[in-house]
Amino acid sequence: MQTSSLRRSWEELPQTTQAAVEAVAGPILRAESVDAGFSSHLATVIDTVSGRTFVKGIHADDPEVWTQQREAALGPHVMPIGPPVRWRLTAGGWDLLGFDYIAGHFADYRLDSDVASTVATMTTLPQLHPPPEIELNDAAQRWGPYATDPADRALFAGTALLHTDWNYSNVIIEDSGTARLVDWAWATRGAPWIDPACWIVWLVLAGREPGEAERWAARAPVWHTATHGALRAFSAALAGEWDTTAARRPNVWTNGLRDAARRWADYRAAH
Repeated sequence: MQTSSLRRSWEELPQTTQAAVEAVAGPILRAESVDAGFSSHLATVIDTVSGRTFVKGIHADDPEVWTQQREAALGPHVMPIGPPVRWRLTAGGWDLLGFDYIAGHFADYRLDSDVASTVATMTTLPQLHPPPEIELNDAAQRWGPYATDPADRALFAGTALLHTDWNYSNVIIEDSGTARLVDWAWATRGAPWIDPACWIVWLVLAGREPGEAERWAARAPVWHTATHGALRAFSAALAGEWDTTAARRPNVWTNGLRDAARRWADYRAAH
């Protein structure tokens, strides 16, 4: 995913922020920026004598700083699929999270092996049950406004924990072949089949035909809990969401995802 113009390197952080991190992590021996993603203003891997830590951060006054709190709260409840949260701190105008570093490569959805690893992990998501007091997005509220028929909103509702952001850089394939999921900021409660449905758009963006993408999604057992009507309604709503996202933040990625979502919606409407 294209990096944001707001992305900063470790060296650009205020000295007070760097000192606060060193107070919890130890002296920084090396810092390496991570280029993928664009939501965070900081994404870097730091090396200390105790090992590697992935650090992501947002300006403390940013409207989306709530995503930091959500990830910190969810951290203990998404293991071992997600990485443990080591610490959270606010210093020098920055809100930072430190995670266990996951060694591996970003998923390549052009490769059947990486797609198979991803769907294998997707099948384990229903095992995660964060407590209800953790505030998450609600699927009916999130995608309901994009539904062509207001009555379709109820189809998206549910209690399953959904990751929803299947950006290839949020899926780390370990050397063992196991897929791990990072960046839970857009976690949502809703119908369990929504995660494989959201994933389809990324598979289409990677060059797969909608029908082939659906066949991969169908390897997740929860996919089969959706009716044809629910899939048609959601594909249209998802296309509407990506239309809005591309209009608000136009770039090669959002435009590509808009087009991929529309292709899937058209395919689903015809089936």
